Amino acid sequence: MVDLGLVYDLRLPGADAQARARQYRTMLEQAAWADRHGFSRMAVREHHGADDGYLPSPLVAAGGVAAVTSTMTILLQALVVTLHDPVRLAEDLAVLDLMSAGRLVVVAAGGYADDEFAMFGVSAADRPRLVGRAVRVLRQAWTAEPFELDGRWVRVTPRPFRSPGPPLLLGGASEAAARRAARVADGFLPVRNRHYGAYQRAVADLGRTPPGPLPQAGPPFVYVAEDPERAWSRIAPYCLHESNAYGALARRSGVDTGYAEHATTGSLRASGAYPVLTPDEAVVLCEELGPGGQLTIPPLVGGMDPDLSWESLQLLADQVIPRVALTRVDPETYRHSPP
Repeated sequence: MVDLGLVYDLRLPGADAQARARQYRTMLEQAAWADRHGFSRMAVREHHGADDGYLPSPLVAAGGVAAVTSTMTILLQALVVTLHDPVRLAEDLAVLDLMSAGRLVVVAAGGYADDEFAMFGVSAADRPRLVGRAVRVLRQAWTAEPFELDGRWVRVTPRPFRSPGPPLLLGGASEAAARRAARVADGFLPVRNRHYGAYQRAVADLGRTPPGPLPQAGPPFVYVAEDPERAWSRIAPYCLHESNAYGALARRSGVDTGYAEHATTGSLRASGAYPVLTPDEAVVLCEELGPGGQLTIPPLVGGMDPDLSWESLQLLADQVIPRVALTRVDPETYRHSPP
């Protein structure tokens, strides 16, 4: 049984207001469509100040998704908590959890883009402290009881839909992040699955039962087409923009995110990072992922034209989903090893 998901960052280089509004509407329409077609989850991401308009407000976007869906888990993956006031964040997340009737999962991250830290007046060196502080404030705030914070009394109401609040995971790319997640969070989602073993060991060292392995995941991009050659020629510029934009950010920040810069679409295709599959090949991929495997699709990758994205999704619905068993993952399963 495969766990299908969507992910959005809403890049759209050179767009006018009408095109960008259409992209946002398409995201909501696709969320509603996926909810009806058995998708398990949808994730939204966060970056700031990007030339291509990368989504800066995942909370607002997730609220829109909550309004048009009824079953899918909604992931903030990742929410850069170092750039948010933790008290206001606690309020917004509680409201979002209520709007979604408990379908929210929060993946808190410290961030890695120097330009964004400068924009918000945050020191990159202060990330560990700020992440820990944010988690502590969220935990306390979601009790709806008054607590003292920096010499003042704070009370956050209403409480989230679930107690003690939505699953709160940490994202990260280091062993230090893994150990921090074991101490304070419900789970750990590492960049490129690195350091998950360190997280498991840290949980065990704290006297708790370590969680099992992460689900087998498919490639971070898949496009389904009857004619892969023709499809690649149409979607390649969007894939190249995404890879180069993420790759440049990773290079400037010194973080290995798995993305690389490419001079041509031919070089990008040869890398294998953006597979275009026939429906039969997509079915085989789902089968190879095995029980509980995850396949996550970014339909609007790199600002892809909505019509092109719908072509792949419709083929997925018509010729792939009927041939594979789908599973829906309850949001509580993300609570791997609560402290």
